[in-house]
Amino acid sequence: MGAQSLAQRLARITWGRVIAWIVLWSFILATVLPFYWMLRTALSDNQALAAQSFSLLPADFTLGPFERVFGLATPEEALAEGGSGASLSFWLYLRNSLIVSTAVTVGQVLFCSMAAYAFSRLRWPGRDAWFAVFLGALLVPPIFTALPNFLTVKSVGLLNTLPGIMLPSLFMTPFAIFFMRQFFLGIPREIDEAAMIDGARPWRIFFRIILPISAAPVTTLGILTFISSWNDYFWPLLVGQTEESKVLTVALGIFRSQTPQGAPDWAGLMAASLVAALPIVILYAVFGRRVINSIGFSGIK
Repeated sequence: MGAQSLAQRLARITWGRVIAWIVLWSFILATVLPFYWMLRTALSDNQALAAQSFSLLPADFTLGPFERVFGLATPEEALAEGGSGASLSFWLYLRNSLIVSTAVTVGQVLFCSMAAYAFSRLRWPGRDAWFAVFLGALLVPPIFTALPNFLTVKSVGLLNTLPGIMLPSLFMTPFAIFFMRQFFLGIPREIDEAAMIDGARPWRIFFRIILPISAAPVTTLGILTFISSWNDYFWPLLVGQTEESKVLTVALGIFRSQTPQGAPDWAGLMAASLVAALPIVILYAVFGRRVINSIGFSGIK
């Protein structure tokens, strides 16, 4: 029986399946290798990287890069390991990134869900035309709106502040409205009608019925919004120039520009990048399947 079962399994293996597995593992390797190389560089001595650039193992293993990032190393120790010796207010930048990303996520999830509810469940004149306008905004590159947004933020006195960084994306984006609307369209309208018979108004229907039903897409939208805000670089760089308003992505760019001995502190930069990417990796590891399922469900409506 064992030999027969093995023969049947081997018979099902075709060249097409072998090629498919090879391609799949190639993509997996191409995805995982950059993260491993970040970790390998982050655990290396910056001065030994050039001499052991092709080694798959850390060059002169050390935790010095992480100590420099967290501010635990003295300037003398940092310079001895090839660092810049300059201070990096990592915890301040991390706090700013968390505040901005969390506020933008809460604002977008709330306001985009309400807008999507109006576009999908309520009937009012010009509803479809206005939705087409919102959808058309997806075709506008963000760089086109950077200057008007900058002038607006400057005119209200929010330059070099965290609210100024949050403002352009705090309330809603076309993609978020479209994403939630597609899911709301799949909810039977009889639920709304039954609630109206019981005397519920649209606000109560939305907060007490529709929103709890939509927990999965709301969570997915929150994750996608948080990741997008966390990774944003150009707008925070444009608006936040002071030390108190810098976010982590901007700080990493400044950290790279510090060249202590004619070259950037690659080990420290990779350590900082690894720590900055850790929250996003954890989010995808925990909620990745839910994100994929919700996007697929919304896309078929």
